[in-house]
Amino acid sequence: MTTSQHKIGSGFGARSTAADVLRGIDLTGKLAVVTGGYSGLGLETTRALAGAGAHVVVPARRPATAEEALAGVDGVEIDGLDLADLDSVRAFAERFVASGRSIDIVIGNAAVMACPETRVGPGWEAQFATNHLGHFALVNRLWPAIEPGGARVISVSSGGHHRSPIRWDDLWFETGYDKWAAYGQAKTANALFAVQLDALGCDAGVRAFSVHPGGILTPLQRHLAKEEMVAAGWIDEDGNPLNPSFKSPEQGAATQLWAATSPQLAGAGGVYCEDCEIAEPAAADPSVRGGVRDWATDPEQAARLWRLSAELTGVDAFGPTA
Repeated sequence: MTTSQHKIGSGFGARSTAADVLRGIDLTGKLAVVTGGYSGLGLETTRALAGAGAHVVVPARRPATAEEALAGVDGVEIDGLDLADLDSVRAFAERFVASGRSIDIVIGNAAVMACPETRVGPGWEAQFATNHLGHFALVNRLWPAIEPGGARVISVSSGGHHRSPIRWDDLWFETGYDKWAAYGQAKTANALFAVQLDALGCDAGVRAFSVHPGGILTPLQRHLAKEEMVAAGWIDEDGNPLNPSFKSPEQGAATQLWAATSPQLAGAGGVYCEDCEIAEPAAADPSVRGGVRDWATDPEQAARLWRLSAELTGVDAFGPTA
């Protein structure tokens, strides 16, 4: 069943917080997996889920840092995972599946943004490999544990997807690297992943959504020089936020929490959300902000990307040998 890519009148908006969207929602007995759930939006997401009663598993590239950040938060479990290393992804997933537990919510929150040209694995561009392929492999390997009949998988995309579609003729930027185009391509991939996962999983009652959290100053900007952020109008010379559209971390976490838990989305899936709403298609005029580009919701491109990702990672929970 295809969900319309149009607003539903959620009653929430850009300034809604994690507490707002979870008010009245009891997650007792539910288990959530949140990648990067110990920094920035991920930290707020983990706190909010745990506060609503969920048990939260936080796969972390830096487990000691995660332990420190999440000290005192009840109902949280930390394990090691490096999304840029497919052996690490496999090992984490095998440990979890062997535990015999089921997963109600997966939030693929971890990401790198606008990093210097970096190659991982067999020479893959790091933003696409980490943000997309790592999460693709993770969800496919966790699939045996993902609860049929109600689980949701949230792929954290970004308005940055406007910067680039999938570059089918130069996926790895072998003809010249552009850090923002690479980020845009990876975020488009995050959105397309949700489109195809929803198409494949909906018969089992597992639905997928992609989300744009909004602009937020978090450690995601670690690769950006202060001068670059000043020039963009994000911060002043003292590092104080300037852009009035920027959200707090509590506001930034709200959309992924809404997509993961809201009864308003029962029976829906495969759509791109922003500001705690299903987003509208983007305007034809690229200067008009917001919405989702058609290249990030195209089911044919989503299926093509899935096939390519399965070939690259060597895993496909829905393949002929699954």
